[in-house]
Amino acid sequence: MFLGVDGGGTKTALALIDRDGAIRGMHAAPGTYYFASGLDATAAVLVAAVAAVLANAGAAASDIEFAYFGLPGYGEDSTLGDALDRLPAASVAGIPFRCGNDMVCGWAGSLMCRDGINVVAGTGSICYGERAGRTARCGGWGELFSDEGSAYWIACRGLNLFTRMSDGRAPRGPLHDLMRSSLGLAADLDVCGHVYTRLAGDRARIAQIARLVQEAARAGDAQAVAVYDEAGLELARLVEATRRQLGFGADETVLVSYSGGVFDHAGELLLRPFVAALRAHHPHYRLEIPALPPVLGAALYAARCAGKPLDAAAIARLRSQAAVSSTSGGATAVASA
Repeated sequence: MFLGVDGGGTKTALALIDRDGAIRGMHAAPGTYYFASGLDATAAVLVAAVAAVLANAGAAASDIEFAYFGLPGYGEDSTLGDALDRLPAASVAGIPFRCGNDMVCGWAGSLMCRDGINVVAGTGSICYGERAGRTARCGGWGELFSDEGSAYWIACRGLNLFTRMSDGRAPRGPLHDLMRSSLGLAADLDVCGHVYTRLAGDRARIAQIARLVQEAARAGDAQAVAVYDEAGLELARLVEATRRQLGFGADETVLVSYSGGVFDHAGELLLRPFVAALRAHHPHYRLEIPALPPVLGAALYAARCAGKPLDAAAIARLRSQAAVSSTSGGATAVASA
């Protein structure tokens, strides 16, 4: 069996699959963003999570042929590289494994390990692609000065828009009342206490406010819609920069896909500006609806790392099971780029 671990800032997903493409077990665990929780706490989450997915499958660690751990923030602090590479060791008891960034999970699942580019918009954002053995990433520099188009980024722009609506710098739209009621604010300035004290500036909890911006946009708030328009532009810029890094030619078709909760929940609200921006950058982008969720991408990638990639029949079975279990919860593509 092959174990895939798709880490994230908010949650971590695990899946066990076999060589025939059967899903043997799945599990959801807390986030594994070591920048926020620390290495020891992240390791503890992994130990408990791997034990849980094995129990769900009725399997032992010795049944795993290879495991891939996609961890958010991997590769973003060279002083911790060795420590991160050792981090999952206690959870798999001597089984061969590889660590990498969780961006690989999104690419492997969405494009089934084919050459092309995948952009992730979850709590944070990042873009990853492969072409003829070359790899490239773009974005994902963290929430304080990057993560464009992510839930955190959208939430922060929504909070900023609320403040401007409150003091008259922007006309009041549906977002204003929605923020007040949903966050339980007795007065507009209470938003400061809510974010800085009750949420304690927590990245994952702040990111959830993006849902309110989405709700306001769907209620007809043009300024909230504009936030998603800008998010689509930013995510397309990540894809375009990745295309250039990989050396795709001007007339070469480039497969593009997407993953992450922002795409899952926002749907066409984000996909329409994203697709339009892709077209403006390069006429030969081809948008692909994600084939598999990132967690199954991680398991598929584990099989590839082991030198035992799943064959076409096994992948077809895996896709069929994924569709039945609705593990992706995916957004629907609105148009081909």
